[in-house]
Amino acid sequence: MSPRRAAALGAGDRTLRDHLIATAERLIAERGTAGLTVRAIAREAGVADGVLYNHFADKEELLAHALLAHAESVARPLGPLPEPGTGTGTVEENLRAYVAHGLALHDGMLPALTGLIAHPAVLSRFAALSDRGGTWKERLAAYLRGERDLGRLDPDARVEAAASLIVGACHEPVLSLLFEGRGLAHRVPPDAVDDLVATVLHGIAKR
Repeated sequence: MSPRRAAALGAGDRTLRDHLIATAERLIAERGTAGLTVRAIAREAGVADGVLYNHFADKEELLAHALLAHAESVARPLGPLPEPGTGTGTVEENLRAYVAHGLALHDGMLPALTGLIAHPAVLSRFAALSDRGGTWKERLAAYLRGERDLGRLDPDARVEAAASLIVGACHEPVLSLLFEGRGLAHRVPPDAVDDLVATVLHGIAKR
């Protein structure tokens, strides 16, 4: 190992590839992805620019792995989501947990995602990496199907449509930034979470 590489890695047994991903992930968390260059990542990592291409096919591959690491960092403190088919808790409580998780996840990912709209290759690779454990929307739909199978939802409940409504509500603060030119996405108050869950469970038709 060269002295420069040893200095870059510091103590521990982390590989240089892991070090580069961790460095890029930290920069994403601090600055977002807009204008994030190979040179900036290399300098922050303490290596020459060309070293990145010894471990990644291109910048997009590195950013996709760094974005996945960032998503995992954002999700880690949020705790586990209610599992389908267990019948624990109420459906209303569990849906609140899914909505709160989705809002926090989108809020934490916002700075990174807004800088990648013009870089579909990064988003495509990130999506491919993320699909390994199932997306949050897929887990939400699976939870709702499980509750329907248990008889805790109407047997004819259109759970995929309900999942899409919830996901759309969590996307909306992000879209407000992109399409309305806001500096920050607006935070969704707790009452709005309750209203969304109540609307999904009880609808808006006259009773």
